[in-house]
Amino acid sequence: MDGRGRWHNQHGPFEHKKIIAHFNASIQKDSGGYYVTQEHGGIHEKVYFEYTDTALFVVDITLADPITLVLNTTARILLQPDTLMICGDHLYVKHGDDRIKFTERALYRISKMIDYRKGTYYICIGDQRWTIEAQ
Repeated sequence: MDGRGRWHNQHGPFEHKKIIAHFNASIQKDSGGYYVTQEHGGIHEKVYFEYTDTALFVVDITLADPITLVLNTTARILLQPDTLMICGDHLYVKHGDDRIKFTERALYRISKMIDYRKGTYYICIGDQRWTIEAQ
Protein backbone atom coordinates (compact mmCIF):
# COMPACT_ATOMS: atom_id res chain seq x y z
CA MET A 1 0.00 0.00 0.00
CA ASP A 2 1.39 3.37 -0.95
CA GLY A 3 1.35 6.66 0.96
CA ARG A 4 -1.97 7.62 -0.64
CA GLY A 5 -3.74 4.43 0.47
CA ARG A 6 -3.61 2.66 -2.91
CA TRP A 7 -2.97 -1.07 -3.05
CA HIS A 8 -0.26 -2.27 -5.46
CA ASN A 9 1.13 -5.53 -6.73
CA GLN A 10 3.92 -6.27 -9.17
CA HIS A 11 1.72 -5.01 -12.05
CA GLY A 12 0.94 -1.63 -10.49
CA PRO A 13 -1.95 -0.09 -8.54
CA PHE A 14 -5.16 -2.08 -8.10
CA GLU A 15 -7.96 -0.77 -10.29
CA HIS A 16 -11.00 -2.95 -9.55
CA LYS A 17 -13.14 -1.15 -6.95
CA LYS A 18 -14.57 -4.34 -5.40
CA ILE A 19 -11.12 -5.83 -4.88
CA ILE A 20 -9.86 -2.57 -3.35
CA ALA A 21 -12.90 -2.43 -1.05
CA HIS A 22 -12.35 -6.07 -0.05
CA PHE A 23 -8.71 -5.51 0.83
CA ASN A 24 -9.48 -2.32 2.76
CA ALA A 25 -12.32 -3.94 4.72
CA SER A 26 -10.00 -6.85 5.57
CA ILE A 27 -7.33 -4.73 7.28
CA GLN A 28 -6.71 -5.71 10.89
CA LYS A 29 -3.89 -5.16 13.34
CA ASP A 30 -2.17 -7.23 15.99
CA SER A 31 1.16 -7.08 17.79
CA GLY A 32 2.89 -8.05 14.52
CA GLY A 33 1.43 -5.14 12.56
CA TYR A 34 -1.26 -4.66 9.94
CA TYR A 35 -2.53 -7.60 7.93
CA VAL A 36 -5.39 -8.63 5.67
CA THR A 37 -7.37 -11.75 6.38
CA GLN A 38 -9.84 -14.02 4.66
CA GLU A 39 -11.51 -17.38 5.13
CA HIS A 40 -10.83 -19.77 2.27
CA GLY A 41 -11.88 -23.39 2.29
CA GLY A 42 -12.16 -23.44 6.08
CA ILE A 43 -8.67 -21.99 6.45
CA HIS A 44 -8.13 -18.58 8.00
CA GLU A 45 -5.45 -16.77 5.99
CA LYS A 46 -3.58 -13.87 7.55
CA VAL A 47 -1.12 -11.90 5.42
CA TYR A 48 0.97 -9.02 6.73
CA PHE A 49 1.53 -6.36 4.11
CA GLU A 50 3.96 -3.55 3.45
CA TYR A 51 2.72 0.01 3.52
CA THR A 52 4.18 3.47 3.22
CA ASP A 53 3.50 5.75 6.19
CA THR A 54 0.26 4.17 7.46
CA ALA A 55 -2.29 1.51 6.57
CA LEU A 56 -5.29 3.52 7.76
CA PHE A 57 -6.83 6.44 5.89
CA VAL A 58 -9.74 8.81 6.34
CA VAL A 59 -11.52 8.45 2.99
CA ASP A 60 -14.67 10.46 3.69
CA ILE A 61 -16.21 12.73 6.29
CA THR A 62 -19.80 13.12 7.42
CA LEU A 63 -20.07 16.81 8.25
CA ALA A 64 -23.28 16.46 10.29
CA ASP A 65 -23.20 16.84 14.06
CA PRO A 66 -21.25 14.92 15.27
CA ILE A 67 -18.58 15.00 12.57
CA THR A 68 -17.70 11.43 11.64
CA LEU A 69 -14.58 10.19 9.87
CA VAL A 70 -15.02 7.23 7.52
CA LEU A 71 -11.92 5.03 7.25
CA ASN A 72 -10.73 2.89 4.37
CA THR A 73 -11.64 -0.13 6.52
CA THR A 74 -15.28 1.13 6.59
CA ALA A 75 -14.94 1.87 10.32
CA ARG A 76 -16.34 5.19 11.50
CA ILE A 77 -14.87 7.30 14.27
CA LEU A 78 -16.01 10.59 15.72
CA LEU A 79 -13.76 13.55 15.01
CA GLN A 80 -12.03 14.72 18.15
CA PRO A 81 -10.37 18.00 17.12
CA ASP A 82 -7.59 17.72 19.69
CA THR A 83 -6.38 14.49 18.04
CA LEU A 84 -5.57 16.13 14.70
CA MET A 85 -1.94 16.69 13.75
CA ILE A 86 0.09 17.81 10.80
CA CYS A 87 3.22 15.95 9.75
CA GLY A 88 5.02 17.37 6.76
CA ASP A 89 2.28 18.47 4.40
CA HIS A 90 -0.27 15.88 5.55
CA LEU A 91 -3.17 15.90 8.00
CA TYR A 92 -3.57 12.95 10.38
CA VAL A 93 -5.81 11.99 13.25
CA LYS A 94 -4.53 9.98 16.20
CA HIS A 95 -6.91 7.20 17.27
CA GLY A 96 -5.58 5.00 20.05
CA ASP A 97 -2.18 3.76 18.87
CA ASP A 98 -3.03 4.40 15.23
CA ARG A 99 -2.07 7.37 13.10
CA ILE A 100 -4.65 7.79 10.35
CA LYS A 101 -3.90 9.89 7.27
CA PHE A 102 -6.47 11.99 5.44
CA THR A 103 -6.79 11.22 1.73
CA GLU A 104 -7.02 14.10 -0.72
CA ARG A 105 -10.81 13.68 -0.92
CA ALA A 106 -11.24 13.76 2.87
CA LEU A 107 -8.85 16.69 3.16
CA TYR A 108 -10.88 18.61 0.61
CA ARG A 109 -14.08 17.92 2.56
CA ILE A 110 -12.61 19.15 5.85
CA SER A 111 -10.62 22.02 4.32
CA LYS A 112 -13.42 24.57 4.77
CA MET A 113 -13.02 24.03 8.53
CA ILE A 114 -9.23 24.56 8.50
CA ASP A 115 -7.75 27.99 9.14
CA TYR A 116 -4.10 29.04 8.87
CA ARG A 117 -2.77 32.10 10.69
CA LYS A 118 0.77 33.17 11.48
CA GLY A 119 2.29 29.75 10.91
CA THR A 120 -0.34 27.77 12.83
CA TYR A 121 -3.21 25.60 11.57
CA TYR A 122 -6.56 25.52 13.35
CA ILE A 123 -9.77 23.57 12.95
CA CYS A 124 -12.94 25.58 13.48
CA ILE A 125 -16.17 23.83 14.36
CA GLY A 126 -19.09 26.09 15.09
CA ASP A 127 -17.78 28.87 17.30
CA GLN A 128 -14.91 26.76 18.69
CA ARG A 129 -11.35 26.64 17.43
CA TRP A 130 -8.57 24.13 18.17
CA THR A 131 -4.91 24.29 17.29
CA ILE A 132 -3.71 21.48 15.04
CA GLU A 133 -0.35 20.42 16.38
CA ALA A 134 2.58 20.15 13.99
CA GLN A 135 4.75 17.05 14.47
